[in-house]
Amino acid sequence: MKLNFPFKRLVVRTVCVTALTLATASCSWLSSLDQDKTAEWSAQQLYSAAHDALNEGNWTDAKNYYTKLESRYPFGTYAQQAQVDLVYVYWKDGEAAQAVSQADRFLQSFPSNPNADYVLYMKALATLNETDGMFSWLLANDASQRDAQAARQAFDTLKTLVLRFPESRYAPEARRRMNELVISQAKHELQIAQYYYVRHAYVAAIDRAQRVVSEFQNTPMRTQALELIKKSYEKLNIKALENDTDRILRLNAKTK
Repeated sequence: MKLNFPFKRLVVRTVCVTALTLATASCSWLSSLDQDKTAEWSAQQLYSAAHDALNEGNWTDAKNYYTKLESRYPFGTYAQQAQVDLVYVYWKDGEAAQAVSQADRFLQSFPSNPNADYVLYMKALATLNETDGMFSWLLANDASQRDAQAARQAFDTLKTLVLRFPESRYAPEARRRMNELVISQAKHELQIAQYYYVRHAYVAAIDRAQRVVSEFQNTPMRTQALELIKKSYEKLNIKALENDTDRILRLNAKTK
């Protein structure tokens, strides 16, 4: 079939435009490769650049260098240290979920690494979404206002740290924080019980307060929970259980 002249000219023009577009894209891609100054860098060079960026608080560059290091040199001490440092970088950059995920990946791959205690410590910080600094969590706002599940997960992580590495430099801080988390969880449960009580949901208040009594026996909240249980039974007009609770309160007072 013979093509008329205008149509032939359109076909030729389309082919030329397509070829030019592909050539431009190819050049752009090659140019982007040429612009990667790290293309020939050794593992040590990448780690040094990443560490410098970390020290300067340049989290974006630090993540970029560490990621390239892991990708190009997946074996060896530099790659392992890159994974450790990435936990910290993600945490400092406000990416708590990424920090936890990175910590889990490292601990699964290198459970016996000398930095495992530090990674567990950082995982607990990230789980609580702490961003103020490594030791500032003891001065943070009331921990009872935090997410209860996150608090439990952080407690378990700290417990693992203390059990596996009792002599770690992070162990004393972990023990202190575990105690704080227990207190905070007791407060959290007591606050829920009080919430139900002021809304006249006395059965729900008793249920929550009993949880404090049974699960947080060594906290100051236990006595408060018993007092709330007694008042709730009084409101429900269940005299026998009110008296039983009062007896426990008086017995506890004597043994103090």
